[in-house]
Amino acid sequence: MLRYLKIYALLLRNSLIREMSFKANFLLWTVVEVLWFFGQVLFIDVLFSHIETLGDWTKWQVVALVGTHQVVAQIFQAFFYVNLTQIPELVRTGKLDVYLTLPVDSQFAVSSKQFGVDNLVNTGIGLAITAFSLSKLGVVPSVGRVALYFFSVLLGVTIHYSVMFSLSTLCFWIIRAQGLIYGYFNLFNIGRYPDSVFRGAFKWIFTWVIPVILVANVPTRILTGALEHPWLGIAPLALTSLLMLLFTRWLWLRGLARYASASS
Repeated sequence: MLRYLKIYALLLRNSLIREMSFKANFLLWTVVEVLWFFGQVLFIDVLFSHIETLGDWTKWQVVALVGTHQVVAQIFQAFFYVNLTQIPELVRTGKLDVYLTLPVDSQFAVSSKQFGVDNLVNTGIGLAITAFSLSKLGVVPSVGRVALYFFSVLLGVTIHYSVMFSLSTLCFWIIRAQGLIYGYFNLFNIGRYPDSVFRGAFKWIFTWVIPVILVANVPTRILTGALEHPWLGIAPLALTSLLMLLFTRWLWLRGLARYASASS
């Protein structure tokens, strides 16, 4: 484990050096993300100028939800998104051979070779907006609730990783999987809406089959005190993330078993 942590630290350092070599690109994407994020907050302000609540959510609870969604999405994009979108191309061109010869686990290698440092900056903005929302709500969460909040955020990141990695791994069976990957990425935005606005089969599918709705709603409800018993929200989130993570491992190994390398 210590060996992998050292490798992770070196990869993060190399990504930081790469980003700083193109400072203008780094700053531009940071500004774009910030403007897009504040556009969402402005939309919420306009919406709540016409209504009092959205389901059982107040204005500042929804702002906290958007901030939490930003945190989950940006952490995922920082550590995994670019790497996972490149897996189909690695398989198609045979460049996956290089990663299979490394003295580390191949799934780890393809999942962690590059980081988005600008996304980490935007994660901080999401946390700041969430904290500001709590001050507007007059909520001071306990240390335990804050810890459970960050734990559930990590579970949300795990779910996003598991789903997108599984979609990327389908490239062992189909020629191009990019469409599926980008399609799921667009579903991320579902998570920034309160769970109470969804109904019927749509809500069931995206709560229990592909739990996009849970990944931001559960942490926000825990932090704002809207969930009286936090473990009732975390338990299904934790179970789902564990099962999905195990499924990605099984699917990856099945895919490698049928992989025809560039040299074969």
